[in-house]
Amino acid sequence: MPARPSRELVAVPNPHPGRDYEVRCETPEFTCVCPMTGQPDFATVTITYVPGPSIVELKSLKLYLWSYRDEGAFHEDVTNRVLDDLVEAVAPRRMTVRTDWLVRGGIHTVVEASHEPPREGAETPGQGGRHR
Repeated sequence: MPARPSRELVAVPNPHPGRDYEVRCETPEFTCVCPMTGQPDFATVTITYVPGPSIVELKSLKLYLWSYRDEGAFHEDVTNRVLDDLVEAVAPRRMTVRTDWLVRGGIHTVVEASHEPPREGAETPGQGGRHR
């Protein structure tokens, strides 16, 4: 049975939870559609994170990113939603999602969203919640 797109991100235990190390996942095959025109948008997605208790299982990440293929979404929204969903799934020590979009209408767009939990005793701006 062939794989199907899925919004389920699978977290697996971090094999080295006592060490800070960086994981970088990149795909040049991300697609979604423009919510205004319905035309396809193409991007390279780069996810860089320092794992906490879990890492993301890569097949689930592939199927998750594939789930955006027919969805209308703005570049800024997609980038932040991917970050939010990954943070919720794997609770990283820190994470950055970067989307580098192919030129559309003469404009090249790169969107970067980051998450880093506040340090103990540090004051946090705003009311907290999801990072969008």
